[in-house]
Amino acid sequence: MAGVLHSLGLALVVAVVLPWIRQGDWWIRIFDFPRLQLAALGLTTLLGYRFVAPSVASYGVQFLLILAVFYQFHRIRPFTRFGPLQVQWADPGDPAATRLRVIIANVLMPNRQAETLLSLVARHEPDLFLAVETDEWWQSQLDTIQGSYPYAVRYPLPNTYGMLLYSRYPLTRPEVRFLIEDDVPSINTVVELPGGPGIHFHALHPRPPRPTKRQDSTNRDAELVTIGQQVARQQGPVVVAGDLNDVAWSYTTDLFQRISGLLDPRRGRGMYNSFHAGIPFLRFPLDHLFHSKHFRLVRLERLDKFGSDHFPILVELAFRQDAARSQTSPDVDSDDHDLARELRKRAR
Repeated sequence: MAGVLHSLGLALVVAVVLPWIRQGDWWIRIFDFPRLQLAALGLTTLLGYRFVAPSVASYGVQFLLILAVFYQFHRIRPFTRFGPLQVQWADPGDPAATRLRVIIANVLMPNRQAETLLSLVARHEPDLFLAVETDEWWQSQLDTIQGSYPYAVRYPLPNTYGMLLYSRYPLTRPEVRFLIEDDVPSINTVVELPGGPGIHFHALHPRPPRPTKRQDSTNRDAELVTIGQQVARQQGPVVVAGDLNDVAWSYTTDLFQRISGLLDPRRGRGMYNSFHAGIPFLRFPLDHLFHSKHFRLVRLERLDKFGSDHFPILVELAFRQDAARSQTSPDVDSDDHDLARELRKRAR
């Protein structure tokens, strides 16, 4: 039994070290995802050592394993209630604040439970509804909400990277762009809130690293930093949303936040794991919404499942110009800019 525990313990230590290698290979980047699960497995392994005879080897492995478990919890702590808030709560009675409610949903293209999703939209009445992994069938189903959402940007695709954006408010300068790959679109537009500012809105769904397709994370990472660099040059309020196929605590998501200067409302509140809806013990926060410091948070919620492998995520924000003076963007330095340029160079 001691040999099994030693092997498992050392494997868990290696799982901590591998993501320190700043390469896009899927077998490296995959260990960014299950930090909570690996920490739990590490604690279980440590408990197992209570049932084996002590030795120099067992003490050495346990020491390394304790460090590994602490490091895993250190990485995910900002996305628990033990971490500091990055986004302040909005005053619910503030009459001067302009509200924006957004729902993000990866529909799972073969899924046919459109009516369940539409009922969620009707119940929660978002101002913006972003659906990704949408083909023409999904567009035909979701277009039934056009009466309530007269403004839309549609780009359905059969390759699981289609996008549909529906809005209650006018969308100016809507644009579908292909930032890195010619079959993976993104949406860029300005949402004109009534009596409020124009909000730069970016919708993303980059390809994930996948062993079956020999797909590393290079293009995904490059798309994130490309948007981050563009956002950093924009004036006024900004929202970036979508299924980023990356977890909130990865170094690339951290880099995106530093480059863009955007805030993450999950910090200090919880992980809000959105994938996998069908596997409770293997869930990760893949669906994101980041925003500029012009907003405070009204509501953040994971909604009910609707047949997809993703849960929908609802985020409601309150725009106040003075919020930008009381909230702080993540710090960025020259090394971050150098790394962002390097990631873009690696992209195919």
